[in-house]
Amino acid sequence: MTSLGLGKFAYTKGLHDLGNGAYAWLQPDGGWGWSNAGLIVDGDESLLVDTLFDVPHTRAMLEAMRGAEPKAAAAIKTLVNTHHNGDHCYGNECCEGAEIIAHKLAAEAMRHEPPAMLAGFLDMAPALGELGDYLTKCFGAFDFKNVRQVLPTLTFEKEMTRQVGAKTVKLMHVGPAHTPGDVLAFVPEDKTVFTGDILFIEGHPIMWEGPVGNWIDACDKIMAMDVETVVPGHGPITDKRGVAALREYLVYIQKEARKRYDAGLSAFEAAKDIDMSDYDSWGDGERIAVNVATLYREFSGSDETPDAATLFGQMAELSKRKS
Repeated sequence: MTSLGLGKFAYTKGLHDLGNGAYAWLQPDGGWGWSNAGLIVDGDESLLVDTLFDVPHTRAMLEAMRGAEPKAAAAIKTLVNTHHNGDHCYGNECCEGAEIIAHKLAAEAMRHEPPAMLAGFLDMAPALGELGDYLTKCFGAFDFKNVRQVLPTLTFEKEMTRQVGAKTVKLMHVGPAHTPGDVLAFVPEDKTVFTGDILFIEGHPIMWEGPVGNWIDACDKIMAMDVETVVPGHGPITDKRGVAALREYLVYIQKEARKRYDAGLSAFEAAKDIDMSDYDSWGDGERIAVNVATLYREFSGSDETPDAATLFGQMAELSKRKS
């Protein structure tokens, strides 16, 4: 599959000027924990879209933003968390005094995924064999022990708008999809949208929540926008080609998983059986185990809480097979 990155923006670590006071912070290779963030500026006002997985990474990002926009980024007054996963909110403490906005369901989920939980997993990793090795590979680069969780101060349920100077930032709930509280941040004046983890570009998405139809609808919503620049939660900056490719992936795995569900295969058997060769160039292919498990729950109508340890064990197995 050809590159889905927008050619004028190299996929390199650091701050990228999108023009007209919009910025993206990128962290290749976009795999586990290596998320993107954004800054929206007009005059002396700014809004930050997401923080990063720990304090050192977030501080480095904010320092670069202050270098590019000394007045606007010196004291960020508004921060939006696009969803509850720690790689998009564990750095919130670095924005002292800011109004922190998230969807109501994202704020609730944050309470159940404190940094101490990931720190504990890493502490246990040496005793967990291959699973521990996999967890360390995914999360070992981050310092969770020194994160002080700071939760949103304002929540909403459907839509919210915020002004940044003369710019309007439209916040739209499109979950549950990747997670319950997924939010898009659309800036019409910049023809730019920050998607959070509704988009993983050149990497396999991971569907913790579903239903898949909501995620497909979210892609359609982005496709209908007047946007030229799309900043995903992970991966290179893209345009509507990247949105279409992710949508195609979701439609494909939904169809293939359904065939195997109807044939009586287990979710993990189906995950191993589905031909993903068209996506070999995308990173983190082992996430198909989680995606199929979520689809199976949807097909069956089950509201059973997924067993994260089992799913991470399955991903560890698939990752080892591929390496």
